[in-house]
Amino acid sequence: MTTGLRLKQGRPYPLGAHFDGEGVNFAIFSAHAEKVELCLFDEAGHERARVALPEKNEDVWFGYLPVARPGLLYGYRVYGPYDPLGGHRFNPNKLLIDPYARLLTGPIEYSPLQRGYRQDDPRVDLSFDTRDSAPVVPKCIVTAPLDGLIETAMHTPRSHSVIYELHLRGFTKQHPDVDPALRGTCAGLSSPEVVRYIRDLGITAVELLPIHPFTTTSVLAAEGLSEYWGYNSVNFFAAEPRYLSKPDISEFRRMVRAFHDSGIEVILDVVFNHSGEGNELGPTLSFRGIDNASYYCLAENKSRYRDVTGCGNTLNLDHPRVLQMVMDSLRYWVEVMGVDGFRFDLAVTLARREGEFDPTAALFACIAQDPVLVKTKMIAEPWDLGPGGYRLGGFPTRWVEWNDRFRNDIRRFWRGDARVGDLAQRLAGSSDVFPERLPTAGVNFITAHDGFTLEDLVSYNFKHNDANGENNRDGTGENFSWNCGIEGVTEDLAVLKLRERQKRNLLASLLLSQGIPMLVAGDEFGRTQKGNNNAYCQDNEIGWVDWNALSKNRDLVAFVRKLIKLRADHPVFRRSAFFLGDPAEGSYVKDIVWLAPDGEEMGEADWQAMHMRALGVRYAATAEMDLETYSRRLDPHSFLLLVNGGEEPVEFVLPDVPFDSRWHWIVDTGAPDGEASGRFAAQTRFHLAAHSLALFEGDV
Repeated sequence: MTTGLRLKQGRPYPLGAHFDGEGVNFAIFSAHAEKVELCLFDEAGHERARVALPEKNEDVWFGYLPVARPGLLYGYRVYGPYDPLGGHRFNPNKLLIDPYARLLTGPIEYSPLQRGYRQDDPRVDLSFDTRDSAPVVPKCIVTAPLDGLIETAMHTPRSHSVIYELHLRGFTKQHPDVDPALRGTCAGLSSPEVVRYIRDLGITAVELLPIHPFTTTSVLAAEGLSEYWGYNSVNFFAAEPRYLSKPDISEFRRMVRAFHDSGIEVILDVVFNHSGEGNELGPTLSFRGIDNASYYCLAENKSRYRDVTGCGNTLNLDHPRVLQMVMDSLRYWVEVMGVDGFRFDLAVTLARREGEFDPTAALFACIAQDPVLVKTKMIAEPWDLGPGGYRLGGFPTRWVEWNDRFRNDIRRFWRGDARVGDLAQRLAGSSDVFPERLPTAGVNFITAHDGFTLEDLVSYNFKHNDANGENNRDGTGENFSWNCGIEGVTEDLAVLKLRERQKRNLLASLLLSQGIPMLVAGDEFGRTQKGNNNAYCQDNEIGWVDWNALSKNRDLVAFVRKLIKLRADHPVFRRSAFFLGDPAEGSYVKDIVWLAPDGEEMGEADWQAMHMRALGVRYAATAEMDLETYSRRLDPHSFLLLVNGGEEPVEFVLPDVPFDSRWHWIVDTGAPDGEASGRFAAQTRFHLAAHSLALFEGDV
């Protein structure tokens, strides 16, 4: 091993490893380190040199290596006190991943060598492990600057957005039209057949589950399982190596370009609330060994972590350097990689001050004033596991929030145990949740990666998570699901018919509601996880999208396309302001009217009736701003929505039609393909089957 190598002074900024055409500048933050060594490796992963970073300025250690080139493999060893009770866990025997590394040599595979302590020592994490972890830690790769800047931010208005949540690996892992060598990678996802399918569905944005490098816990490894969803990030600048067909980060950028060329935005799910290093018994891979006391929120007993995430630790965004890392990461993915926005996992954690959620927290302020991020979409998962952690409706107006109230109320209505008032609030945009904001403050969803798929939602009353190795204890027990009479797989034709109808009901409720709808990949053609509602560790057929189901469910795909097109063509289903006549408004000037089955407007007694499961909604014609001419454009079409969530058919009296015209019946979830045809005059009695939804368009 070479020890006589010397670095020049270099610069303390930017952090990370940066090639300037003549050499590479290395810079890394650590406030409590006593020495930082840069370790260099050959292509086989053997350590060939160690050299101390010669300079330190404002807690940044840095140095410049002349003649070094892109492709150089490196890591760090950081020296300092190993004093867990004092909050410090420095161990130079553990090779550390640069927090700002743009590329890694491979995925992070679990190994006991990664622990900073001796597992067999009775002192457990207070002990010290002298074994070298370099053989089992991926190396960082110096990357070349990418030529030019990708066009960023497509600026699709919130009201026009339809989000499609997908797992980058799982979406194409079994795709028959993707080159087998590219399946599960950025190159596979950007295949023309894949992008065309998503575009033709009508999607405006794909939301990718976490794409940053992540760890697998020792518990999963012992069960022969691995992390799949990716919510255990250890770096926020690189892409998970398994998601690249070759070690070239520009593959991700080409994927973004492919989506942009088809008019589709790319949103990243990011996990800044915790890291994959876990609690005090977890591995030492990066932050813990670089500066444990700075990167993490420590408990009163500093050998332990404050954990409001349920994942063992909480990143300390109160520290300016940790906050800087987050902001640098966001800007990098926008400026260099071209992404259009972010969905923040457990976003309440990111805004806690002294343990309490603060809507004026530093992260919010930094994002609000940032000239790079100002045009991007910011989506919050508005809860965490800490005290007062459920904050739906409490985020700044700059943000959009996942609306689980929509999910729960819509599921419960079609299951048969929610009032029509709950349904009306969700259809109208949840003004009770976002009273001082807009309908587009909420992302509406029926399903998400966490929980049942749509197919399983109508097929199972209970979770079936035995494959996760936790004796079915993991995952939520309350899914507001209904198996339609039989648990799981069945050949009963009546049950199967009802399940198909329920799927159409749920999808129509989602896509005809105010707010931003989010579909989960594969729900449009009946993807199943066989009742597993927590497939976080199922990097296999359970978690992957089964494209064989597409050929069996083309009618459902066509139904989803039709609803998305209806939404795109008619602004009444994607308003930028709440209705006048919203249940929470109490207005006398109404552009929406809520109707009882007798055709009369709903009264207070109707809203409060426990048995009421039927509702009519008449939408008036709506104007919207033309985004090219900035003039108001009137959509002259009025619509009538009829809903019956009960066990028996209901006869509705159809209300008056504008211009003495007729109602054109265009959607019927009771039909096998959801299609409907026919014209009806006002005051006609319309028979709506049980568990059904019908949509009518007023003839112009």
